[in-house]
Amino acid sequence: MFRSVEEDYRHLKEAVQVWDVSCERQVELRGPDAGRLMQMLTPRDLRPMLPGQCYYVPIVDETGGMLNDPVAVKLSEDRYWISIADSDLLYWVKGIVQGYRLDVLVDEPDVSPLAVQGPRADDLMAAVFGDSVRSIRFFRFDVYQFKGRDLVVARSGYSKQGGFEIYVEGSDIGMELWNALFEAGKSMDVHAGCPNLIERIEGGLLSYGNDMTDDNTPHECGLGKFCNTQTAIGCMGRDALLRVAKEGPVQQVRPIAIEGDPVPACSNWWRIRAGGKVVGRVSSAAWSPDYDTNVAIGMVRMTHWDPGTKVNVETPDGTRKATVLEEFWNR
Repeated sequence: MFRSVEEDYRHLKEAVQVWDVSCERQVELRGPDAGRLMQMLTPRDLRPMLPGQCYYVPIVDETGGMLNDPVAVKLSEDRYWISIADSDLLYWVKGIVQGYRLDVLVDEPDVSPLAVQGPRADDLMAAVFGDSVRSIRFFRFDVYQFKGRDLVVARSGYSKQGGFEIYVEGSDIGMELWNALFEAGKSMDVHAGCPNLIERIEGGLLSYGNDMTDDNTPHECGLGKFCNTQTAIGCMGRDALLRVAKEGPVQQVRPIAIEGDPVPACSNWWRIRAGGKVVGRVSSAAWSPDYDTNVAIGMVRMTHWDPGTKVNVETPDGTRKATVLEEFWNR
């Protein structure tokens, strides 16, 4: 049972949670041109990617604007799953296939992810799938059986506490797996949970549609390290991103500490001001019990993004003093 964001935050950091993240639908690419299509979607160079690996991949349009920031799962040389984030992608990919007449099937398979997150995630997963699950490396996956069904199990997830994502093929065994995890986790204080606002801000985990939109490039979102624009031949937005990489972004995501009492929920962007001018926006904010301050994610103009810069944030309950930081709290 969900209690509060604060209690859920503490439990996530101390125990283990099971999240129903079946909203992370998969876009499956299958066929001779699957690899070519996958590279067309992202500026990250996928040539080193091997079957069994997961890559965090910015997905961009022809202008270099962000469309999604999913995890790509390479099942085989000619088969991928794109585990999408907070926006649709299926019809964009289908349109590219038709426009370029690629030899690849694009579909949404019956796959619903289940996440196990928290410091005791390894113990819980081992209790259900066996101790070998502990040896899965970060952003790698292996295949495990449950009730005679092969399931892809990856070491990944939308928290900084560590854990796994189970790609449940076939909705008919979802509840059986859920119940098995909770039965095995009784002694581990397992709870149902979900991505936690406070924890994700501390870790600098961005939310598409909120912290970034299609008006932003990966470089503005702090994702430049995932852009190999010189070598990612075939990416649709490559030319635009080459210009961005050369000139540099004029704004970029930054961690911001906001002074004062706990801020209200950030349901809309809050303007960041300095010297009477708007120099950015705060898109996510929350009170952090561990760091005893309001933690926030903001998009800040280059004139004010240096660490230590003092700014003002216009919150619903008044203007607050704030400081731009060098790095997120829990990276």
